[in-house]
Amino acid sequence: MFNYIDTASSRAEINVVNRKLELGKIGIVGLGGTGSYVLDLVSKTLVREICLFDGDKFLQHNAFRSPGASSVEELKEKPKKVFYLKSKYSKMHRNIVANDCYIDASNVDWLKGMDFVFLCLDRGEAKRLIVEKLELFGTPFIDVGMGVELVNDSLHGVMRITTSTVKKREHVWCKNRIPFSDSDGNNEYSKNIQIADLNALNATLAVIKWKKLFGFYKDLENEYFSTYTIDGNLLLNEDQCE
Repeated sequence: MFNYIDTASSRAEINVVNRKLELGKIGIVGLGGTGSYVLDLVSKTLVREICLFDGDKFLQHNAFRSPGASSVEELKEKPKKVFYLKSKYSKMHRNIVANDCYIDASNVDWLKGMDFVFLCLDRGEAKRLIVEKLELFGTPFIDVGMGVELVNDSLHGVMRITTSTVKKREHVWCKNRIPFSDSDGNNEYSKNIQIADLNALNATLAVIKWKKLFGFYKDLENEYFSTYTIDGNLLLNEDQCE
């Protein structure tokens, strides 16, 4: 899957473990701060194909909450996120597919056949449709969210990682583990403040959970819902799968 040999895994003697992530097709819906870091991490695995979905342009503010560094010349071109990120990560991973679109009712079936999907978008109503369809398709997925607020000249907030597989899905609906409203002012996971290190951490926690699901990492708790609170460095696991 790579344009050059993965000597890091061979040095660590974990090639056999790596093959547990040799899946057919992974989808990343939303390539903002968190989604771009998910791509950064997943592109370093043996996933055969990584499909990107986003209709936004890569603008100057995106450069400050995405991995790597963009040049002024690149930003002046205002490229679409999926094409910009594909150009960056295709230098390493051979099979990255850029879909310059938002997922909605007209194209949600494009997610059918994915082995796994990461949901990194903040549009609640669109997310509801996608979640319903992924459940219908029998597709496992992880949804991420982050709510950060400015209070008394410092930032505080919470990050969320919600997992759903055929083994456990009811918590998404009965416990409202994924916010689906675009207008709810009490939605603590849809505030607009984003910081690169928090985006990176949110993505990292999601990818670690994904790797647990496929046996790359040991998973003793089998949690399907986690939150990280900045104040107190508090990580909570709930909704364990029996």
